[in-house]
Amino acid sequence: MLLLAGCSGGVLDPKGQIAAEESKILVNAFGTMLIIVVPTIIGALVCAWWFRASNRRARYLPDWVFSGRLELVNWGFPLLIILFLGGLIWIGSHRLDPFRPIAASREPVEVQVVSLDWKWLFVYPEQSVASVNELVLPVEAPVHFSLTSATVMNSFFIPRLGGMIATMPGMVTQLNLKADHIGDLWGLSTQFSGDGFADMHFAVHVKSEEDFERWIAEARKRACDLDHAGYAALLPASQNVPAFVFRSVAPALFSDIATGKLTPQKASDNSAVPCPEAMR
Repeated sequence: MLLLAGCSGGVLDPKGQIAAEESKILVNAFGTMLIIVVPTIIGALVCAWWFRASNRRARYLPDWVFSGRLELVNWGFPLLIILFLGGLIWIGSHRLDPFRPIAASREPVEVQVVSLDWKWLFVYPEQSVASVNELVLPVEAPVHFSLTSATVMNSFFIPRLGGMIATMPGMVTQLNLKADHIGDLWGLSTQFSGDGFADMHFAVHVKSEEDFERWIAEARKRACDLDHAGYAALLPASQNVPAFVFRSVAPALFSDIATGKLTPQKASDNSAVPCPEAMR
């Protein structure tokens, strides 16, 4: 217990509504399984102690082969636990369907996510800005993610917000999350995708509404545009890419990536000068 006390920042330390519900399912499932595990361990120790060689009161029954009562206990209780766990997980999984919107008094923030080799691109279509390896969210605001991949399959995960989900080329998946506390979190890819997989993580900054709007305003002052040339500069494989932002985003860029209209060749055909930060 003392060694585990320092294990913070994971799925059992939630900072969002979805992560809190998922954590509750994990804890409830673990506690339910202990109903079988703990008595089994205690029973094994008790049997070893009772049937020790020095205990003359223990009955020796070499011809004993069956007990209906024991069979009922051995099979009945685990079956009940499995049925209970199945119901618990079934209900929880449907309640936490990543496609299901989060009930809130305000409209969700839209974020489009593209996994690359080996970095993450986040597009804010309503604000027309984008960032690489940095996700900024307003606190207590529902966020609707649309996710795809420009390369191979990856898996998007923010442990303290919940909702691990795949990003796949030619397909758009959806995820709804909400951060309940201001602070700095982290996210990562949980599916191996090549040499740079170990460093394919990103910073998550949960800010107040005012600070989020201030970050958007500061992003619009930057020098880089996420047009076809900027996107083409992002495509080559790179590792440990520092976070940076784009002040504008080409219309329908995410849709073109997801549907395969913007291939690496088509992206590089644009004659504009790409963002130098994207080429690092």
